[in-house]
Amino acid sequence: MPIPVLVAILVFAILVLGGVVLLGLKRSSGGREAKTQKKSKDRATILKEANKALAGNPRDHKALRAIADLYYDEQTWDKAMKTYGILVNLAATVPEVEEWDVTMRYALCALKLKNFEAAYKSLLVARTMKEDSFEINHNLGFLEYKRGNVERAIQLLKQAFDIQPEHLANRRYLGRALYKTQRYKDSIRFLKAVVDVEPDDKESLFFLAQDYYELGQTDQALAIFSHLRPDPTLGPHSALFAGTIRLNRQDSEKAIEDLELGLRHETIKQDVELELRYRLAGAYMKQQNVGKALTQLADIHRINPGYKDVAAQISRNKELHSNRHLQTYLMAPTNEFVTLCRRMVMTFFKNAKVKIVDVQVMRNEIADILTEVETSKWEDVILFRFVRGTGQVGELLVRELNSRLKETRAGRGFCITAGSFSETAVHYVEARLIDLLSKKELLDVLKKIE
Repeated sequence: MPIPVLVAILVFAILVLGGVVLLGLKRSSGGREAKTQKKSKDRATILKEANKALAGNPRDHKALRAIADLYYDEQTWDKAMKTYGILVNLAATVPEVEEWDVTMRYALCALKLKNFEAAYKSLLVARTMKEDSFEINHNLGFLEYKRGNVERAIQLLKQAFDIQPEHLANRRYLGRALYKTQRYKDSIRFLKAVVDVEPDDKESLFFLAQDYYELGQTDQALAIFSHLRPDPTLGPHSALFAGTIRLNRQDSEKAIEDLELGLRHETIKQDVELELRYRLAGAYMKQQNVGKALTQLADIHRINPGYKDVAAQISRNKELHSNRHLQTYLMAPTNEFVTLCRRMVMTFFKNAKVKIVDVQVMRNEIADILTEVETSKWEDVILFRFVRGTGQVGELLVRELNSRLKETRAGRGFCITAGSFSETAVHYVEARLIDLLSKKELLDVLKKIE
């Protein structure tokens, strides 16, 4: 076939195909327009016919229902609620009105408009007429949860779950309600199903992390809390949880990172801010950074002067901040604490030759140093017991010291603490060769080694 003929056939085919496509598009567009017009016409027809019926009879329940359903489908909640409200009032005298249905729809419209009180009352009424409705049980359960009636919420949400087990919103609030009643394992089951489908549901993630925390599954909890730290709403509280977990693990450095990140948020609830600063002060103290700890405690005291033991901590930490040796005695690592105690035993007796025979440390809280002391007039074996902490030392610990004196055949003992001694402890040593030195005497000894 000659080439010019082929070209002509090809051009003709392209033109025909283009025409078919254009015709199809035109028909499709025309179909959509016709459908839109039909829908608009249906809406207009419904309103026209309903209004005509209502003009003759304002109580025409069929016309009212047609208008109410139209507004409901269009999500014009205020108008739908108003019309369903008229139908609810008619139901008492017009048997043809499906009372439970219009009451439920009235309640659902109220929910959409956040008129929770009206929704709650209507759902209660609707449930007296039909107890096995998912919509009624789910939404009433949600409202009971918001009202703090958690046990009742669980009952209703479980009934809804039995009807529609895959409904995510129902699982979500059932899981949260179970957390609030300390049923953590059950809560995890529901919340995990929610976040598996909706990983961006941060509030459910936060509840799930708290479940893990309460069950001691701190690795899973820490992973979620760390993920939520940057969130503007949940971040401060998540950082508090993460920092607390790390503090319990003795990881004060990372705990400080968590807590400081929590305090960087622009919006923080006051109770969360106070606890973030309180825990942060404790973390700084573990690192012997008394100055930074005092800054946090001062901020807490400014916001709430009566918060926990902040006032006492400020007083105590100011003294620590100004007394390096006392800081070492109470807070330093064990080796530094023992070194300080060894230096102190050298200051107890003037012009004496002191030989350290044995050192024993118990639980990083007590150091027993056995010495041989020789002066120009006497010589003896003396046992020194140094107790860390600022609390009260009781009789039991002093009795243990007396037993150690007998074991080591020491002629005399000293018990030194940065706190005080109980009355029974003081009474116990009255007839024994044991001297009790409380905080005041300890500070005097520390001055000698300056």
